[in-house]
Amino acid sequence: MRRHWVDNLRWVTVLLVLLYHVVYFFNNKGVFGGIGGFGEYPQCPQYQDVVMYILYPWFMSLLFILAGISARYALQRQEAGKWFAARTRKLLVPGTIGLFVFHWMVGYFNTVVAQRQGVFEGVPAVGRYFIMAFSGIGPLWFVQTLWLLCLVLLLVRALDRGDRFWRFCGKANLPVIILMGVLFWAGTLTLIANPRPESADGLLNLYKPLFYLIPFLMGYFVFSHEEVQGLLARRWIVLLVCAAALGIALVVTTFGQDNTSPQYLSSPLNCVYGWMACLALMGWFAARFDRTGAFAGYMTRSSFGIYVVHYLVIASFGYMMKMYTTLQPIAMYAILTVAVFTLSPLIYELLHRIPFIRWCVFGEKGKK
Repeated sequence: MRRHWVDNLRWVTVLLVLLYHVVYFFNNKGVFGGIGGFGEYPQCPQYQDVVMYILYPWFMSLLFILAGISARYALQRQEAGKWFAARTRKLLVPGTIGLFVFHWMVGYFNTVVAQRQGVFEGVPAVGRYFIMAFSGIGPLWFVQTLWLLCLVLLLVRALDRGDRFWRFCGKANLPVIILMGVLFWAGTLTLIANPRPESADGLLNLYKPLFYLIPFLMGYFVFSHEEVQGLLARRWIVLLVCAAALGIALVVTTFGQDNTSPQYLSSPLNCVYGWMACLALMGWFAARFDRTGAFAGYMTRSSFGIYVVHYLVIASFGYMMKMYTTLQPIAMYAILTVAVFTLSPLIYELLHRIPFIRWCVFGEKGKK
């Protein structure tokens, strides 16, 4: 039986990622990436940046939890080798070949920003193309990391061939599930507190493979159990109220800080809020949104493709408006929001109708 609430929570979270990137692109809180804000903090507070503080502590971890749940269900239906081959096509192909077919355009806008400082002066065209392709990874770090975690999962499953650990995890009660947030916090300790500019430390902190391995395995071993889902569903209101209170406390006490820094991510309040938000949203959707319809069905099928292409809209529209117009900030946010929520599905619908392109960019096989 298909768990529609998992599908629904996944595509809703993807839409929140789109909203996050609209705000993030113009942030002035020191978060790496984007094009910068409309003034320096605190003189220009940019209260709209609160969206980053609300979403960042949990939304990507939640996607990895849902991926772990889905992996469990998929591996119950098909042989591990076939499953991993499908994961490789769906994740690794877009995360590698897709860079050279589509995402070099995202890299173009990244390199344009860098060129203002003369970084690419004297680099030949072929070299620039490769630089732009690798600079265009953007949100594809998620699919690259997820592919790696799928590979790790196969190794972990080999140690638990009889599903004894999986059955043991299914016995967890609500207090134990809440206390598992300690593992969520432990994952932040794998980040490099003071990354060296000349090293790959910053790249490791971006991908966070060991940090995201924890929620991914939790999804597979713990949250794939119907009993655990039922526990969360019965307590979703309490969990949601607690998460909201923690989120408000986090925003009030930390607004203005770089909410992506290792120090911020490892703070107890950030970890507790992030974990409770994951539990609350899973409980809420399991209790109230375990159904589907025409729109939900479309989003279930299309949200991955929308995620893959959306950042080109963000980067291109955001850059052009900030650099070449005198629009007011509120107009830029409004235009960029409308653009990303309308053009991203259109780009996906266009590209996935082209057989070779759909394989390269979305990992979709065959003809439409």
